[in-house]
Amino acid sequence: MHRWFVALWVATVLFIAASAASAAENDDAVYEQRMELYKKAEAVSLIPWYYFAAIDQYERNIRQARRDLPKPTGVLGIYMKPDVWAGPLNKNPHDTNPFTISQFGGLGVDGDGDGKARADDDDDVIMAMARYLQTYGIDHRHIKIALWNYYQRSKTVDLILGKVKIYKKYKTLKLDDHVFPLPLRANYSYRDTWGDARGWGGRRIHEGTDIFAGYGVPVRSTCYGIVELKGWNKYGGWRVGIRDINNTYHYFAHLNGFAAGLREGQIVEPGTIIGSVGSSGYGPPGTAGKFPPHLHYGMYKDNGYTEWAFDPYPHLKAWERAERQQQRRR
Repeated sequence: MHRWFVALWVATVLFIAASAASAAENDDAVYEQRMELYKKAEAVSLIPWYYFAAIDQYERNIRQARRDLPKPTGVLGIYMKPDVWAGPLNKNPHDTNPFTISQFGGLGVDGDGDGKARADDDDDVIMAMARYLQTYGIDHRHIKIALWNYYQRSKTVDLILGKVKIYKKYKTLKLDDHVFPLPLRANYSYRDTWGDARGWGGRRIHEGTDIFAGYGVPVRSTCYGIVELKGWNKYGGWRVGIRDINNTYHYFAHLNGFAAGLREGQIVEPGTIIGSVGSSGYGPPGTAGKFPPHLHYGMYKDNGYTEWAFDPYPHLKAWERAERQQQRRR
């Protein structure tokens, strides 16, 4: 009986490991396909590949977050509405004829030489986006104008250009790693406090997870991202906001202070020290000590229209577990 149990356990472990390896290989294949498409667009338009990667990543994430947009069928996430693709006055919103599309002012093009301009074909879509951006110019300033005219939302433009900076620096699409916000060697505790009642500043719910630890325990960036916010808030005290490549805003509050040299617009990565645990907030600048020292950690998702909070606790547990496993393997 004991041997059977051990054999079953070993088989289960091997199956999980094989599944994880297979998933990693599939992810690598998808990243390679995407990069090939971005490089193709770069070769034709002379616009650096990381602009296409940033647009694609932004759109992929809003399509995942919203129900009014169709899910991607290929490896790209870029979606052009029928009236944008075929032309606003085109009576055939699903037109695939490059000539008639061009006559009606649509953005659709034939990107792979098959004679059709299909909105669900990755080659056609990436070339349509490249052609659109190219009409404004190929430098950063003109691309920014093109993005504004296309999306008509300043925040969307800022989010995309933030991703541009990240992809340009790291020169890879594989930027999904995360870590727990505190060093695992630190003495800390937390539980799921999402939705708990809060009275300060009016009746409201708790939009995050409180991680209790001693003063001065380092606080780390959990992701690759851009420091979008740094400063004081009467509720959150000294706080930092980081936007990752998935349109998610990571919020760190009640800090004791900031890491030396930390600035808005700075690129950070998993493990970058951004500050330390404190008890600041619930008053004017400098207020502290009204509650035990802890890190308030929140997560917010931008869906192209607005931003909403979601429970970070499951993510914290997953990152903590994964990081401990990595440490054991070392």
